[in-house]
Amino acid sequence: MTQAFFAPCPRGLESALAEELREIAAMPGMAALAPFAVHQEVPGGVNFSGEMAAAYAVNLHSRIASRVLMRVAARGYRHEDDIYTLARGVRWEQWFSPDESLRVDITSHKAPLRSLNFTALRVKDGVCDAMRERLGARPSVDTVSPDVRIYAHLTERDCTLYLDTTGEPLFKRGWRTEKGEAPLKENLAAGILRLAGWVPGQTCRPFYDPMCGSGTFLVEAAQVALGIAPGGSRSFAFEWLKGMDTKAWQKLKSDAQRARMLASADELQVVGSDISTDMLAITHANWERAGLPGEARTKQVDARFVQPPYDEPGLLLMNPPYGERIAVRGQRRAPEDELPRDEVEEAAANQFASAFATTLKQHFAGWQAWVFTGDLGFPRRLRLKESRRTPLYNGNIECRLFRFDMVRGANRAPQAD
Repeated sequence: MTQAFFAPCPRGLESALAEELREIAAMPGMAALAPFAVHQEVPGGVNFSGEMAAAYAVNLHSRIASRVLMRVAARGYRHEDDIYTLARGVRWEQWFSPDESLRVDITSHKAPLRSLNFTALRVKDGVCDAMRERLGARPSVDTVSPDVRIYAHLTERDCTLYLDTTGEPLFKRGWRTEKGEAPLKENLAAGILRLAGWVPGQTCRPFYDPMCGSGTFLVEAAQVALGIAPGGSRSFAFEWLKGMDTKAWQKLKSDAQRARMLASADELQVVGSDISTDMLAITHANWERAGLPGEARTKQVDARFVQPPYDEPGLLLMNPPYGERIAVRGQRRAPEDELPRDEVEEAAANQFASAFATTLKQHFAGWQAWVFTGDLGFPRRLRLKESRRTPLYNGNIECRLFRFDMVRGANRAPQAD
C-alpha cells in the first residue's frame, strides 16, 4: 500500500534533501525493496511517497532529514472540534495498541486558533476516544519518552495529521555523547557538506576543518566518503509499529552493515585541527563511537596559523565561533579590553578574521574555503569577496554559508571608506 510521507529538515536545506532522497531511491536494489517517489519541496521539508519500506530506507540513509512522518489524515477546519473529529476518525489501532504511550506535537503556519496547546489536547482526545470506542481501552500520555508520536500541522485552513516513524530525531546518530561549546546538529552539518559539494562520488579530494571542535564535520564527511549509513547504529519508532515489514528492514540493515564492514580509511583524506586539546580528545572519541576505521587525523594548532594538510588543494570547511570565544584559552585581557562586551567581541572577531584571511591567501591557493557562521559580516571582516552565500538557519539563528575560491592575491575586496 502506497503511503504519503513528509521529511522535515533544517530551513534552507530543502533542495539538498530532495536531491539526497532521489539518490537514496536510486541506490542498488532500492527499486525492488523499497521503491519511492520524491515530490515537491515545501518550506521546511520534502514530500515523498511509497511503501512503508521507503520510510525505513529514508530513516536509515538520510543525513539531512530531521525525521520521517507518515501522513494519516487531512481536512479543512474552522475550530478545534473539527480537528478532534479528524483525529477521532482515524483507525489508529492499525499502527499501535492502547498499551503504548503517546505524545502529540503541533506545528502551525498562520493558524487562527487561540491556543495550540489546547489544539494538541483535542488531537489527543480524538485519538484516545477512537481507540476506546473500538477496543475498550485508551493509550496513556508520556511527553518525555513516548512509544508513539503524533504530529499535527496547521495552516490557515487545513490540518494534517502525521504518525512519526523515527522516534528520536534523525540528527541523533548514536555516536555523539560529548559536544563542544556550540555544536552543530549532525543533519545541519551534513546538509552544509552537501551544499559545499561533499557528496558521494565527489569525496576523493582532501577535506580539512581547521576549527573542528568535537568533530561533527569530520565524522559526517568521513561517513559520506565511506558510504556508511548514518542510522546504522540506532533504533527507530517504526520498529514497534504494527504491520512492520521485518524482512525488508532486515535486508536494508544488513546491506548497511555490510558497507560499514567494508569501509577502509586507507584513501580517506579527512583532517581536522583545533586550538583545544579537550576538543580534539572529544573528536577522537566521537570518531571511534561512529564506527569509523582507524583514528581521526587531527592536530592541535591555532586556526590563524594552519597549513594545508596535503599538497593537493581540496575543500576547507569550518564553523568558527566569533567574538570573545575565538581568543586563545587562558589569554588575559589587555587593559584596552576593558570596553563594553559588544566592542570587545567586535575587536576580537576583526583581529581573528584578519589573521585567518592572511593564512588563507598565503597558504591555501587553489582551495575552496567554506565558512558557516551566524556572523553575517564575516566576508567584510576577512576582506575577501565570497563567490557564493547561502542563507541557512541553525535553529532560529539566521546564518550564512559563504564560499571563497582561494586564488593567491586575487580575493581582496575593495576596502570600504
